[in-house]
Amino acid sequence: MTRTAAGPEIEQVIQLLARLPGLGPRSARRAALQLVKRKHELMSPLAAALQQAAERIVVCEACGNVDTSQPCTICQDPKRDPVMICVVEEVGDLWALERANVIACRYHVLGGVLSPLDGVRPEDLNIARLVSRASASEVGEILLALNATVEGQSTAHYLMDELEGAGVNVSRLAHGVPVGGELDYLDEGTLAAAIKARKQL
Repeated sequence: MTRTAAGPEIEQVIQLLARLPGLGPRSARRAALQLVKRKHELMSPLAAALQQAAERIVVCEACGNVDTSQPCTICQDPKRDPVMICVVEEVGDLWALERANVIACRYHVLGGVLSPLDGVRPEDLNIARLVSRASASEVGEILLALNATVEGQSTAHYLMDELEGAGVNVSRLAHGVPVGGELDYLDEGTLAAAIKARKQL
């Protein structure tokens, strides 16, 4: 049995933090210790913010983005170009493209990529909704901004087949995105170059 010097409440915080991506048990302990040390200036406001987020954040029924409104702020923005829909794997990728500030279109979040080894099938992703949106009269281009991984490229090929009858141009990011790279970790310059050099498939 593992011995611990912390009480059960702190241990629960550590265990929950350890579930977050990039945080193992050791990093989770360090983060929990900082929260405890800075209880009034950090822990209490964080707990309040998390509670508020849990109550208000929803997934946009139109595009899959997360926001506090339904539909999301991007889908409601009249300045967005309705002709293009940019398809991304996860919300983090959408945020990365928004930080780059090189495109003002609408988005579609798949919620992952096809991965037979992990049991992720087409019906597990937000693909049917994308095909439906692509068939809308104002949509003229679907930009596949998927990560340059084997799964990402396989998903892109599957989407190309699914969108074949939708009457839209299908494009993808150019080679500014390195093979194996993930959008959320790329700098704005690389993303800008990839968007500008996109090509039709």
